[in-house]
Amino acid sequence: MKNLLDHIQKPKDLRKLNQNQLPQLAKELRDFIIDIVATKEGHLGASLGVVELTIALHYLFDTPNDLLVWDVGHQAYGHKILTGRKDVFHTNRQFGGISGFPSRKESEYDAFGVGHSSTSISAALGMAIASNIKGETEKHHIAVIGDASIASGMAFEALNHAGVSKANLLIILNDNAIGIDPSVGALKEYLTKVKTDKRLAAQNNIIKALNFEYSGPIDGHDLPKIVSELKRLKDVKGPKFLHIITTKGKGLQKAEEDQVTYHAPGKFDKISGERIKTAASLYTKYQDVFGKTVVELADKNDKIVGITPAMLTGGSLKFMLEKHPKRTFDVGIAEQHAVTLAAGMATQGLVPFCNIYSTFLQRAYDQVIHDVALQNLPVIFCLDRAGLVGEDGATHHGVFDIAYLRLIPNLIVFAPRNEIELRNILYTAQLGLNNPIAIRYPRGTGTIINWKQPFKAIEIGKGICLKEGNKVAILSVGTISKNVTEALELVDNSSEYSHYDMRFVKPLDENLLHTIFNKYQTIITIEDGTIKGGFGTAILEFSSDNHYKNEIKNLGIPDHFIEHGSVLKLQSKLGLDPISLAENFKKLS
Repeated sequence: MKNLLDHIQKPKDLRKLNQNQLPQLAKELRDFIIDIVATKEGHLGASLGVVELTIALHYLFDTPNDLLVWDVGHQAYGHKILTGRKDVFHTNRQFGGISGFPSRKESEYDAFGVGHSSTSISAALGMAIASNIKGETEKHHIAVIGDASIASGMAFEALNHAGVSKANLLIILNDNAIGIDPSVGALKEYLTKVKTDKRLAAQNNIIKALNFEYSGPIDGHDLPKIVSELKRLKDVKGPKFLHIITTKGKGLQKAEEDQVTYHAPGKFDKISGERIKTAASLYTKYQDVFGKTVVELADKNDKIVGITPAMLTGGSLKFMLEKHPKRTFDVGIAEQHAVTLAAGMATQGLVPFCNIYSTFLQRAYDQVIHDVALQNLPVIFCLDRAGLVGEDGATHHGVFDIAYLRLIPNLIVFAPRNEIELRNILYTAQLGLNNPIAIRYPRGTGTIINWKQPFKAIEIGKGICLKEGNKVAILSVGTISKNVTEALELVDNSSEYSHYDMRFVKPLDENLLHTIFNKYQTIITIEDGTIKGGFGTAILEFSSDNHYKNEIKNLGIPDHFIEHGSVLKLQSKLGLDPISLAENFKKLS
C-alpha cells in the first residue's frame, strides 16, 4: 500500500483522494506527527486529537480562499503538515525553523496568527463580515475552538455578536474536556451533559438560543460522519455551530491515558509512548519554588488563597490544590475574571496570590489598573514565564510586563534574582502590604540547590550591591543577574565593575541610585524585558529628574517581537548571554 502522505504537499493534492482513502491518510498523518514530536518535542496531544477534523476541513473547503482559524494553535500541527510545511516540520519551534503556532507571515493557509486562547471566533467573524461587505458571499469562514477556550469571556462576546450577524461563519467546537489541565466550570458541565443527553442538545440548547444552526455532538474521529456533516453545513447560510467530541492524544495510548503530561511531553519513544527520562536536575523550577512556598505559607496563614486562569500545572498551584483545595481556584481561561476575583477577595481581608503567566496578564490589563491598583487592593500577582520563554516564541515571551506595570500608580514591581529572593518576597507579601505587588520570575530552573531557607522579610524598595568596583556600575533586575555575574568573570579588569541588584523596578531605591550616580560616570542597565519603557527607562527618568549627566547604556530586549528558539540561543542573538555582555562591558569601560 503506497503512502498517501508522501504525495501530499498542499490541500489541492489531498482533494484528489477518494473519500475512502481518508482514514488511511489519518493514520499516516498521526504517525508522522508522533514520529517528529517524539524527537523534536512540541505540543502533541491537541494535534493528535484533531487529525480527522483537519483532513476533512482541507478536503472539503477551498483553503486558503476559504479562511480557517485555529484557536490557540496547539492543535494545528496536522494543518501545517498538509499546507506545504511537511518537509520542514522537523524544524518546528526551533531557532530559525517554523513556528509552533499558525503565523500569517509563515503561510497563506494561516489565516490568523494565534497563540493566546479564545480569539478565533472574533477573528473569523471579522473576516466573514468583511467578505459580506466585499460581496464575497460564497466564501466560508471557519473557527476551530476547544471547550476550554470557548468558556473565556472573549469567546462569549464573539458568540453574542455572531448570533445576530448574517455572517457565513462556521464554529467548530473541538470538545475533549481538557485544555492543558482538565476544563472547569458550569459550561464544561453543560457540555458534558449534552454528550449523554440528546434531548438537551435538541431542546434547551445554549448555542441554539444564540441563533446558531447547531449540529452535534458527533464523533470527531469518525471521518465519514464529519465529512458528511461538513458537506451539509457548507450549504447552510449564516452562523453555524458544529459540536464534535474528540480524544486528546488520540492514537498514542500513553497520550490518551495521561493527557496533562502529553500536552507537551518532551522526548518520548514513538512506539511505546514512554517518555525518555533525562537526568534529574539538581535545581528546582521557579514555578515549583512558587508553588511549594505558597503551600508552606498557606499552612500557617488561613487567609491565603490561590487563583489561576487554567494553569494549575504550568504555574504549580497544583500543590496548593492538593493541600488546600477549598482555598485554590482554577477559574478557567479567564484572566480578566481571575484578577477582579482576586480584587474582590482582597476587599474582604483575604490574601490572594493571583498566579498568571506574564504574557497572559496582558489580557487583564484594565482589571489590574481599574479593579486592583486604583483601589490600592493588596493583590499579590505572581507572574510566571517572565522574560524569554524559548520555543513558544513571540506569543509567549514575557518581555513587556516591566514596561506595562511600572507605569501603574500604587503597584510594586519586584524581580527576584534567585529562588531565595522569590521565596522571601512571597513571605513578605503575605505579611501584609499597603499596595498590590507584581512578582515576576522566569520559566526554567534556578541556581541554588538548598533554596528552602528560613524566611526573611524584604524591605520594600531596597536594592543591594552584589559586587563593588571602582569605575562602572552595572544595574540589573531579576535572574538576568546570573548572566552579569558570569560575564564579569570573563573580563580581565573585573575590579572596575560594580554590580547592583536593584530588585524593585518600582519603587526604585533612590537613595542607592544617588550613591551610584555620584560615584560612577558610566552606568549600564540590564533586563530581560523590553528596553522601551522598561527598567532601563526608569533609570534614565531618574537621571533626568535629578539632572545627572552620567553616561547610561540600556541593554535588554529590542523593540521588535522576538522569534522562537532556546533561551540560550535567543540571549546570544540579542547580546544578553555572558560572552556578549562581557564584550559589551569591555567597550563601555
